[in-house]
Amino acid sequence: MFLDPKQFEFVSYLELNWRDIRDEYLALPEDVFEPWVQREMYGEGWSVYGLHAFGERIEPALASCPKTARHLSKVTGLTTAGFSRLSPGTRIKPHVGWVESVYRMHLGLVVPEASALRVGDETRNWVEGECLIFNDTVEHEAWNNSNDTRVVLLLDFLRPGVKDSSIDTMPEDVQRFVRKSVS
Repeated sequence: MFLDPKQFEFVSYLELNWRDIRDEYLALPEDVFEPWVQREMYGEGWSVYGLHAFGERIEPALASCPKTARHLSKVTGLTTAGFSRLSPGTRIKPHVGWVESVYRMHLGLVVPEASALRVGDETRNWVEGECLIFNDTVEHEAWNNSNDTRVVLLLDFLRPGVKDSSIDTMPEDVQRFVRKSVS
């Protein structure tokens, strides 16, 4: 289920400043991206550069992207944030997220045609400079059937009325990945 981005105050701010965020992504070295840990969902071709990991700031990454860090400070209830890349021909299989305390947002940064996100029964294309917000606990999948890399700023933020994400139980492989990222 997609949500109306306009109901979240920080969305217009991020959309107004999306070029700053995209430019900092473009300036990052290729080798700083790591494959997302849950490889069973995609095989090859999905990599991330974390900025915040489940409530923990990743200080060296934030220092590399100071404008993005400043823009992220406007996100109420931010728990996780980073750049998410899908290489050409990559498909993330249908899956259901395990974090029930947050909503997920994607801000389109580099969006080739033939890349899309399905949540439940609805499929949407990313648009550069625009946010998609969805409930990660609804079955979803993503794909990039183009010849170019798709990049979004992916972030999670606490759902309205939720005070913290302590209700969520992180899978062990994700816990190891996060510990390595923030240390």
